[in-house]
Amino acid sequence: MEAAPILTALVLIIGFYMAWNIGANDVSNAMGTSVGSGALTLRKAVILAAILEFCGAFFVGANVSETVQRGLINTDLFASQPLILVLGMCAALFGTGAWLQIASWFGWPVSTTHAIVGAVLGFGGIVGGADVIRWEEVGAIVSSWVISPLVSALISYLIFSILQRNILFAMNPTEASKKYIPLLLFIVTGTFTLSLLFSGLQNLNLNLSLLDSVAIALAIGVFSYLVSFAILRKVRLPDIENRPPSRYQPQTVVSLEKAIKHLQRVHVVSSDETHEKVGSLLKEVHAISQQLKKETTFSERASEYKVVEKMFVYLQILSACYVAFAHGANDVANAIGPVAAVLDVIKNGVISGSAPVPSWLLAFGGVGIVIGLATWGWRVIETIGKKITELTPTRGFCAEFGAATTILIASKLGMPISTTHCLVGAVLGVGLARGMRAINLTMIRDIVLSWVITIPASAAMSILIFYGLRAIFMTA
Repeated sequence: MEAAPILTALVLIIGFYMAWNIGANDVSNAMGTSVGSGALTLRKAVILAAILEFCGAFFVGANVSETVQRGLINTDLFASQPLILVLGMCAALFGTGAWLQIASWFGWPVSTTHAIVGAVLGFGGIVGGADVIRWEEVGAIVSSWVISPLVSALISYLIFSILQRNILFAMNPTEASKKYIPLLLFIVTGTFTLSLLFSGLQNLNLNLSLLDSVAIALAIGVFSYLVSFAILRKVRLPDIENRPPSRYQPQTVVSLEKAIKHLQRVHVVSSDETHEKVGSLLKEVHAISQQLKKETTFSERASEYKVVEKMFVYLQILSACYVAFAHGANDVANAIGPVAAVLDVIKNGVISGSAPVPSWLLAFGGVGIVIGLATWGWRVIETIGKKITELTPTRGFCAEFGAATTILIASKLGMPISTTHCLVGAVLGVGLARGMRAINLTMIRDIVLSWVITIPASAAMSILIFYGLRAIFMTA
């Protein structure tokens, strides 16, 4: 192919630019909850995400890269003109990167997956028409964008509901935390290890069977359980453990206050004998509530919740690692998939049915993501961490675990889902467990609008850049 060295350099530069913008925008979704809850400082979040994002990209990233490079459009239709495919993929990468940079500047947490899929479909549709698009694959991907936030929300909702019932609403939350944290650690470490081992080490030629992977994951999970159990058993928590408990739980007083409000409504709308009976009952319940308030120590309960949240900081840091690894595994494909396809065409001069994804290219994309995170990632991290919902370590842990589990499952299936969708869905799930008032619906609306805008914006940029590149290289 003519101008092969120039095209190779061009696609690598554009691919790195794309990876840089993924780090600047999308990685914020992985670490924003940890920063917002106070579990990690911004500096520590950047360092931790850099390590785990790179590992996820390098170890597991090839699965989704193969879907992005050849699953969206029928590349066989470009067999007579492979240069068109090369320029189209370059345009898709450049257009997506440009849109992500604009979004990062304004702090918008847009979906990188939406952008690259829209860009590839935009160039493919304008050049080859509707026949070039693999509609079945596109339909599966679009359905995953709907299913993934629902799955994330469900997992996070269930986990946080369990934590509420068994820890936050327990008679002794600190003792309950010491009981359940080892179990949660077993689940997190076991799942994380299994996701890495089960077909996740193909780049190091260390593929393991499912049985071997499950056995190793269970062993590491059990080890984590035993170590955490031994540590928590010896740890002396603040004096709150030794204080005599209040006679009544604060939840009892809160429930009575709600009952008073309902009785007041009935008292207003009722008449005659019912009005008098409800009024008498209202006075009696109000007197009981006042007496209970005197015998309930609310400050003690608040201090106890602070101890619980402090214990969950370590679990949230672990779940943040889980999310960062999962994000690197899925979203490196957005930059590396098209690059791998283009390099294969440039090298062989023809379009092959399957372009391999070399390990050095996965590492290349991982480095780009890390640099983007370190230089511009703070903009969107602050948006995610502070503006969507009020986060604590317990809530952040549930959201991160639900999102990461969904992302890793999709990565194994080769589905390029939206990390943004998963995390927003997970945060919504945690919020719904607390009630609708806990959710910032205005911010959710703005995020959804940014998702809608992303697809046509990246597609339009891709088409314009393609025409520019074609004018340069096809007439040269």
